[in-house]
Amino acid sequence: MQHYLQFKDFSADEYAYLFARASLIKKKFKAYEKHRTLVDRTLAMIFEKASTRTRVSFEAGMYQLGGSVVHLTTGDSQLGRAEPIEDSAKVISRMTDLVMIRTFEQTKIERFAANSRVPVINGLTNEFHPCQVLADIFTYIEHRGSIAGKTVAWVGDGNNMANTWLQAAELLGFTVHVSTPSGYEVNQSVAGLRSSDSYRVFTDPLQACQGAHLVTTDVWTSMGYEAENEARRAAFASWCVDRTMMAAAAPDALFMHCLPAHRGEEVEAEVIDGPQSVVWDEAENRMHAQKALMEYLLLGRLA
Repeated sequence: MQHYLQFKDFSADEYAYLFARASLIKKKFKAYEKHRTLVDRTLAMIFEKASTRTRVSFEAGMYQLGGSVVHLTTGDSQLGRAEPIEDSAKVISRMTDLVMIRTFEQTKIERFAANSRVPVINGLTNEFHPCQVLADIFTYIEHRGSIAGKTVAWVGDGNNMANTWLQAAELLGFTVHVSTPSGYEVNQSVAGLRSSDSYRVFTDPLQACQGAHLVTTDVWTSMGYEAENEARRAAFASWCVDRTMMAAAAPDALFMHCLPAHRGEEVEAEVIDGPQSVVWDEAENRMHAQKALMEYLLLGRLA
Protein backbone atom coordinates (compact mmCIF):
# COMPACT_ATOMS: atom_id res chain seq x y z
CA MET A 1 0.00 0.00 0.00
CA GLN A 2 1.24 3.46 -0.93
CA HIS A 3 0.16 6.89 0.25
CA TYR A 4 0.58 10.13 -1.72
CA LEU A 5 1.35 12.77 0.89
CA GLN A 6 4.00 14.78 -0.95
CA PHE A 7 5.47 14.81 -4.44
CA LYS A 8 8.62 12.92 -3.54
CA ASP A 9 6.59 9.89 -2.38
CA PHE A 10 6.79 8.54 -5.96
CA SER A 11 9.78 7.85 -8.20
CA ALA A 12 10.49 9.38 -11.60
CA ASP A 13 9.55 6.06 -13.19
CA GLU A 14 6.19 6.07 -11.41
CA TYR A 15 5.53 9.60 -12.65
CA ALA A 16 6.33 8.58 -16.22
CA TYR A 17 3.66 5.90 -15.89
CA LEU A 18 1.14 8.31 -14.33
CA PHE A 19 1.59 10.93 -17.06
CA ALA A 20 1.16 8.31 -19.79
CA ARG A 21 -1.87 6.86 -18.01
CA ALA A 22 -3.43 10.30 -17.51
CA SER A 23 -3.01 10.96 -21.23
CA LEU A 24 -4.83 7.73 -22.09
CA ILE A 25 -7.62 8.42 -19.61
CA LYS A 26 -8.07 11.95 -20.93
CA LYS A 27 -8.25 10.77 -24.55
CA LYS A 28 -10.97 8.29 -23.63
CA PHE A 29 -12.85 11.00 -21.72
CA LYS A 30 -12.74 13.33 -24.73
CA ALA A 31 -13.98 10.51 -26.99
CA TYR A 32 -16.85 9.70 -24.59
CA GLU A 33 -15.41 6.22 -24.00
CA LYS A 34 -16.11 4.71 -20.59
CA HIS A 35 -13.12 4.00 -18.38
CA ARG A 36 -14.54 2.27 -15.31
CA THR A 37 -11.62 0.61 -13.56
CA LEU A 38 -12.76 1.41 -9.99
CA VAL A 39 -16.28 -0.03 -9.98
CA ASP A 40 -17.54 -0.65 -6.41
CA ARG A 41 -14.64 1.30 -4.90
CA THR A 42 -15.36 4.19 -2.53
CA LEU A 43 -13.39 7.41 -2.06
CA ALA A 44 -13.76 9.35 1.19
CA MET A 45 -13.06 13.07 0.75
CA ILE A 46 -12.29 14.98 3.94
CA PHE A 47 -12.25 18.79 3.78
CA GLU A 48 -10.95 21.01 6.57
CA LYS A 49 -10.19 23.69 3.96
CA ALA A 50 -12.74 24.89 1.41
CA SER A 51 -12.38 23.76 -2.18
CA THR A 52 -13.75 24.07 -5.70
CA ARG A 53 -11.28 22.35 -8.04
CA THR A 54 -10.20 19.69 -5.55
CA ARG A 55 -13.74 18.60 -4.78
CA VAL A 56 -15.03 18.66 -8.36
CA SER A 57 -11.96 16.95 -9.84
CA PHE A 58 -11.86 14.12 -7.29
CA GLU A 59 -15.62 13.61 -7.10
CA ALA A 60 -16.27 13.70 -10.84
CA GLY A 61 -13.17 11.63 -11.48
CA MET A 62 -14.14 8.88 -9.07
CA TYR A 63 -17.65 8.66 -10.49
CA GLN A 64 -16.24 8.46 -14.02
CA LEU A 65 -14.02 5.57 -12.90
CA GLY A 66 -17.15 3.74 -11.74
CA GLY A 67 -16.71 4.32 -8.03
CA SER A 68 -18.60 6.29 -5.40
CA VAL A 69 -17.74 9.17 -3.09
CA VAL A 70 -18.37 10.08 0.55
CA HIS A 71 -17.91 13.80 1.24
CA LEU A 72 -16.99 14.85 4.80
CA THR A 73 -16.27 18.23 6.37
CA THR A 74 -15.38 19.19 9.91
CA GLY A 75 -18.90 20.56 10.29
CA ASP A 76 -20.70 17.28 9.57
CA SER A 77 -18.39 14.73 11.17
CA GLN A 78 -16.47 14.01 14.35
CA LEU A 79 -13.34 15.41 12.70
CA GLY A 80 -14.33 18.88 13.86
CA ARG A 81 -14.98 17.73 17.40
CA ALA A 82 -12.95 15.82 19.96
CA GLU A 83 -12.27 12.51 18.19
CA PRO A 84 -8.54 11.91 17.68
CA ILE A 85 -7.34 11.83 14.08
CA GLU A 86 -6.00 8.34 14.69
CA ASP A 87 -9.45 7.03 15.64
CA SER A 88 -11.11 8.68 12.64
CA ALA A 89 -8.52 7.11 10.35
CA LYS A 90 -9.11 3.63 11.75
CA VAL A 91 -12.88 3.92 11.28
CA ILE A 92 -13.02 5.64 7.87
CA SER A 93 -10.41 3.35 6.34
CA ARG A 94 -12.43 0.26 7.35
CA MET A 95 -15.41 1.51 5.34
CA THR A 96 -13.79 3.01 2.23
CA ASP A 97 -11.06 2.11 -0.27
CA LEU A 98 -9.27 5.42 -0.59
CA VAL A 99 -9.10 8.69 1.37
CA MET A 100 -8.34 12.20 0.12
CA ILE A 101 -7.72 14.89 2.75
CA ARG A 102 -7.49 18.66 2.34
CA THR A 103 -6.32 20.14 5.62
CA PHE A 104 -3.92 22.49 7.40
CA GLU A 105 -0.74 21.02 8.93
CA GLN A 106 1.07 18.22 7.09
CA THR A 107 1.37 16.39 10.41
CA LYS A 108 -2.41 15.88 10.42
CA ILE A 109 -2.43 13.94 7.17
CA GLU A 110 0.67 12.01 8.23
CA ARG A 111 -1.06 10.93 11.46
CA PHE A 112 -4.14 9.90 9.52
CA ALA A 113 -2.08 7.89 7.01
CA ALA A 114 -0.15 6.15 9.77
CA ASN A 115 -3.44 4.73 11.07
CA SER A 116 -5.19 4.07 7.74
CA ARG A 117 -5.76 0.67 6.17
CA VAL A 118 -6.15 2.28 2.72
CA PRO A 119 -4.14 4.74 0.60
CA VAL A 120 -4.32 8.40 1.62
CA ILE A 121 -3.95 11.30 -0.84
CA ASN A 122 -2.90 14.83 0.05
CA GLY A 123 -5.50 17.16 -1.48
CA LEU A 124 -3.60 20.14 -0.02
CA THR A 125 -1.84 21.02 3.22
CA ASN A 126 -0.03 24.13 4.40
CA GLU A 127 3.26 22.56 3.33
CA PHE A 128 2.51 20.67 0.09
CA HIS A 129 0.10 20.43 -2.85
CA PRO A 130 1.30 17.40 -4.84
CA CYS A 131 -1.89 16.80 -6.86
CA GLN A 132 -1.72 20.31 -8.31
CA VAL A 133 1.89 20.00 -9.44
CA LEU A 134 1.12 16.53 -10.80
CA ALA A 135 -1.53 18.16 -13.02
CA ASP A 136 0.72 21.12 -13.86
CA ILE A 137 3.55 18.95 -15.13
CA PHE A 138 1.09 16.79 -17.07
CA THR A 139 -0.20 20.00 -18.68
CA TYR A 140 3.32 21.12 -19.57
CA ILE A 141 4.04 17.73 -21.17
CA GLU A 142 0.83 17.99 -23.22
CA HIS A 143 1.83 21.37 -24.61
CA ARG A 144 5.62 21.24 -24.80
CA GLY A 145 6.85 17.67 -24.19
CA SER A 146 9.23 16.56 -21.45
CA ILE A 147 9.92 19.02 -18.64
CA ALA A 148 13.38 17.51 -17.99
CA GLY A 149 16.11 20.10 -18.48
CA LYS A 150 13.64 22.99 -18.58
CA THR A 151 13.35 26.04 -16.31
CA VAL A 152 10.28 26.89 -14.24
CA ALA A 153 10.00 30.40 -12.74
CA TRP A 154 8.13 30.58 -9.45
CA VAL A 155 7.08 34.15 -8.68
CA GLY A 156 5.41 34.88 -5.35
CA ASP A 157 5.01 33.22 -1.99
CA GLY A 158 7.35 30.46 -0.78
CA ASN A 159 4.28 28.37 0.02
CA ASN A 160 3.03 24.79 -0.41
CA MET A 161 3.09 25.10 -4.20
CA ALA A 162 6.67 26.39 -4.18
CA ASN A 163 7.75 23.53 -1.89
CA THR A 164 6.14 21.00 -4.21
CA TRP A 165 7.71 22.49 -7.34
CA LEU A 166 11.11 22.21 -5.67
CA GLN A 167 10.53 18.54 -4.88
CA ALA A 168 9.41 17.90 -8.46
CA ALA A 169 12.48 19.64 -9.91
CA GLU A 170 14.87 17.56 -7.83
CA LEU A 171 13.10 14.35 -8.80
CA LEU A 172 12.36 14.97 -12.50
CA GLY A 173 15.48 16.85 -13.54
CA PHE A 174 14.46 20.45 -14.19
CA THR A 175 15.33 23.76 -12.52
CA VAL A 176 13.16 26.18 -10.57
CA HIS A 177 13.94 29.89 -10.44
CA VAL A 178 12.41 31.13 -7.20
CA SER A 179 11.64 34.78 -6.51
CA THR A 180 9.81 35.75 -3.33
CA PRO A 181 9.62 38.94 -1.26
CA SER A 182 11.93 39.14 1.74
CA GLY A 183 10.46 37.19 4.64
CA TYR A 184 8.48 34.84 2.39
CA GLU A 185 11.31 32.65 1.09
CA VAL A 186 11.12 28.91 0.55
CA ASN A 187 12.62 26.75 3.27
CA GLN A 188 14.75 23.94 1.88
CA SER A 189 14.31 21.85 5.03
CA VAL A 190 10.50 22.11 4.84
CA ALA A 191 10.60 21.19 1.17
CA GLY A 192 12.69 18.17 2.15
CA LEU A 193 15.35 18.62 -0.52
CA ARG A 194 18.67 16.78 -0.52
CA SER A 195 20.50 19.81 -1.97
CA SER A 196 19.95 23.20 -3.58
CA ASP A 197 21.22 22.09 -7.00
CA SER A 198 17.77 22.07 -8.63
CA TYR A 199 16.79 25.65 -7.82
CA ARG A 200 18.14 29.21 -7.87
CA VAL A 201 16.92 32.15 -5.81
CA PHE A 202 16.39 35.62 -7.33
CA THR A 203 15.51 38.82 -5.48
CA ASP A 204 14.22 40.31 -8.76
CA PRO A 205 11.21 38.42 -10.20
CA LEU A 206 12.01 39.71 -13.70
CA GLN A 207 15.42 38.03 -13.56
CA ALA A 208 13.79 34.81 -12.34
CA CYS A 209 11.63 34.78 -15.47
CA GLN A 210 14.56 35.30 -17.83
CA GLY A 211 14.58 32.41 -20.31
CA ALA A 212 12.05 30.37 -18.32
CA HIS A 213 9.96 27.78 -20.17
CA LEU A 214 7.14 28.03 -17.64
CA VAL A 215 6.15 30.94 -15.40
CA THR A 216 3.81 30.15 -12.53
CA THR A 217 2.46 31.80 -9.43
CA ASP A 218 -0.23 31.61 -6.73
CA VAL A 219 -2.33 33.95 -4.63
CA TRP A 220 -0.42 36.21 -2.27
CA THR A 221 -2.46 35.09 0.74
CA SER A 222 -3.19 31.37 1.02
CA MET A 223 -6.01 29.92 3.12
CA GLY A 224 -5.17 30.12 6.79
CA TYR A 225 -3.12 33.31 6.45
CA GLU A 226 -5.95 35.81 5.95
CA ALA A 227 -4.86 37.88 8.98
CA GLU A 228 -1.67 38.73 7.06
CA ASN A 229 -3.53 39.93 3.96
CA GLU A 230 -2.73 43.64 4.15
CA ALA A 231 0.91 43.08 5.05
CA ARG A 232 1.25 40.62 2.18
CA ARG A 233 -0.37 42.98 -0.34
CA ALA A 234 2.29 45.55 0.51
CA ALA A 235 5.19 43.08 0.49
CA PHE A 236 4.19 41.39 -2.78
CA ALA A 237 3.42 44.52 -4.82
CA SER A 238 6.38 43.93 -7.18
CA TRP A 239 5.62 40.21 -7.60
CA CYS A 240 2.73 40.49 -10.04
CA VAL A 241 3.39 38.39 -13.14
CA ASP A 242 2.97 40.86 -15.99
CA ARG A 243 3.62 41.08 -19.72
CA THR A 244 7.18 42.30 -19.11
CA MET A 245 8.01 39.14 -17.15
CA MET A 246 6.45 36.92 -19.79
CA ALA A 247 8.41 38.77 -22.51
CA ALA A 248 11.62 37.98 -20.61
CA ALA A 249 10.77 34.28 -20.58
CA ALA A 250 11.41 31.91 -23.49
CA PRO A 251 9.40 32.77 -26.64
CA ASP A 252 7.21 29.68 -26.22
CA ALA A 253 6.89 29.97 -22.42
CA LEU A 254 3.63 28.95 -20.77
CA PHE A 255 1.87 30.62 -17.86
CA MET A 256 0.17 28.60 -15.11
CA HIS A 257 -1.77 29.42 -11.96
CA CYS A 258 -3.40 26.86 -9.65
CA LEU A 259 -6.46 29.15 -9.17
CA PRO A 260 -8.43 30.92 -7.85
CA ALA A 261 -6.66 33.97 -9.29
CA HIS A 262 -6.84 37.65 -8.41
CA ARG A 263 -6.26 39.64 -11.60
CA GLY A 264 -4.25 42.75 -10.87
CA GLU A 265 -2.61 41.21 -7.81
CA GLU A 266 -0.40 38.15 -8.38
CA VAL A 267 -1.03 38.17 -12.15
CA GLU A 268 -1.94 40.76 -14.76
CA ALA A 269 -5.25 40.10 -16.52
CA GLU A 270 -3.53 40.29 -19.90
CA VAL A 271 -1.27 37.39 -18.85
CA ILE A 272 -3.78 34.95 -17.34
CA ASP A 273 -6.25 35.64 -20.16
CA GLY A 274 -3.55 35.85 -22.81
CA PRO A 275 -2.26 33.38 -25.43
CA GLN A 276 0.53 31.93 -23.25
CA SER A 277 -1.85 30.99 -20.43
CA VAL A 278 -2.90 27.36 -20.08
CA VAL A 279 -4.72 27.73 -16.77
CA TRP A 280 -7.98 26.18 -18.00
CA ASP A 281 -6.22 23.08 -19.36
CA GLU A 282 -4.30 22.98 -16.09
CA ALA A 283 -7.52 23.08 -14.05
CA GLU A 284 -9.19 20.35 -16.12
CA ASN A 285 -6.10 18.19 -15.89
CA ARG A 286 -6.48 17.95 -12.13
CA MET A 287 -9.27 15.47 -12.84
CA HIS A 288 -7.42 13.38 -15.41
CA ALA A 289 -4.16 13.23 -13.46
CA GLN A 290 -5.98 12.33 -10.24
CA LYS A 291 -7.93 9.60 -11.98
CA ALA A 292 -4.61 8.05 -12.99
CA LEU A 293 -3.35 8.53 -9.42
CA MET A 294 -6.38 6.91 -7.75
CA GLU A 295 -6.30 4.02 -10.19
CA TYR A 296 -2.59 3.48 -9.56
CA LEU A 297 -2.91 3.57 -5.77
CA LEU A 298 -5.68 0.96 -5.82
CA LEU A 299 -4.74 -1.26 -8.78
CA GLY A 300 -1.07 -0.66 -9.49
CA ARG A 301 0.20 -0.54 -13.07
CA LEU A 302 -2.25 -1.55 -15.74
CA ALA A 303 -1.34 -2.58 -19.28
